[in-house]
Amino acid sequence: MAKMIHSLFLINCSGDIFLEKHWKSVVSQSVCDYFFEAQEKAADVENVPPVISTPHHYLISIYRDKLFFVSVIQTEVPPLFVIEFLHRVADTFQDYFGECSEAAIKDNVVIVYELLEEMLDNGFPLATESNILKELIKPPTILRSVVNSITGSSNVGDTLPTGQLSNIPWRRAGVKYTNNEAYFDVVEEIDAIIDKSGSTVFAEIQGVIDACIKLSGMPDLSLSFMNPRLLDDVSFHPCIRFKRWESERVLSFIPPDGNFRLISYRVSSQNLVAIPVYVKHSISFKENSSCGRFDITIGPKQNMGKTIEGITVTVHMPKVVLNMNLTPTQGSYTFDPVTKVLMWDVGKITPQKLPSLKGLVNLQSGAPKPEENPSLNIQFKIQQLAISGKKCLAWV
Repeated sequence: MAKMIHSLFLINCSGDIFLEKHWKSVVSQSVCDYFFEAQEKAADVENVPPVISTPHHYLISIYRDKLFFVSVIQTEVPPLFVIEFLHRVADTFQDYFGECSEAAIKDNVVIVYELLEEMLDNGFPLATESNILKELIKPPTILRSVVNSITGSSNVGDTLPTGQLSNIPWRRAGVKYTNNEAYFDVVEEIDAIIDKSGSTVFAEIQGVIDACIKLSGMPDLSLSFMNPRLLDDVSFHPCIRFKRWESERVLSFIPPDGNFRLISYRVSSQNLVAIPVYVKHSISFKENSSCGRFDITIGPKQNMGKTIEGITVTVHMPKVVLNMNLTPTQGSYTFDPVTKVLMWDVGKITPQKLPSLKGLVNLQSGAPKPEENPSLNIQFKIQQLAISGKKCLAWV
C-alpha cells in the first residue's frame, strides 16, 4: 500500500532545515527547493501555497509559530487530511514542550523522533490523541531527563495504552481526581470589512470552544446552546456523538482527559455581528504638494460593560509616503519607510479620553497624488465576551 506521508521536514524562517524524519526510504533535502521557490514568490510567509506539485512528489505544508512543517507525498491524497495531521504534530509539540519553537524541538529531539514514530505508522496517522501519546511517550521532566541520562533508559512507556484497547481511544482508563472540574472557554474572532461611512460590508465570526476536563472515571457530558442554529461549518472533536447533534443540536460526548478543542465553528449571519469599535479617520493628500494630513480616532461603539484592550492599528501607506510626523494621545506608533507600514499600539480604550493619532505625512516631491486612501486594519481583544451572544449549558 502506498504511503500517505513519506517524509517530514521542519524549516525555520531563515530557510534552514533543522529536522527531518523519513518513513522507510530517505527523500533528499533537495525536494524542498520547490518549496523555497514558492516561498520567494509569496508576498509573506502566510501566503506560501499549502500544496505544491513537483515532478515526482507533492509538498503539503503548514506555518505554525514561525516554523514550516513540510510533508512529502508520493501519491495523491486528500490535502486537508495531511494538513490536519501536521497541525496535530505542532499541537503535540506545544503540549509536550510548552512551546512549538525551534529551540524546544532541538532540546527534545529524541522525544520528537519518538513521538513522530508513534504518530505515524507506515505513512498513515495512528496515535494523535494527547492522552494516548503521553502513555506511550512520557512527557519530559528534569528528574526524568537526569534518570534517563544515568540509566540509559528512554521515555517510551512499558505497556500498551489502555485507551487503544477500547472504543474510546481519546481517553485513558483509570483517571482519578480529588477535585472534579470541567472548564469551557469560548473564543471568538470577528472578521469584518467596514466602508468609509461606517456601514458593514462583510462580517463573520470564527469561534472555538476549548475544554479543560479533570473528571474521574468515564464521565458522559452534554453541552447545549441557547441558539445553536447560529453555528455554521461546525468541526467536531472525534468524541462528539454526531447523530445526537444532528437530531437535537446537543453536544454529547465522553471527553478526553485534560485540554482539548471540543468544536470550531463559524457565524455568518451578518446582521448578528455587532462591531464593538468605531473609527473616525481623515487621511488627505493635496495635489502638487509634498505633505498630507493624517487623523484617526478610535472609540467603543456600544457599552457592553467590558474593556476593549490589546488594540493595534495597521495602515499600509502609499508608496509616495517618505515619512510621518504624528502625535498619539495614547500608546506609541512606528512607521517603516521601506515597507510603508504604520503600526499604532493603542492598548486599551478608556471612554473618558478616546485615543487618537494625528499629524503630517511627508510625500515625495513632484510625485502624483495617491489615487486612493489607505485602508485601516484594526485588531483588539475583549475578555469574557462572546460577540455572537452564544450561551451554553453543560451537565453530566
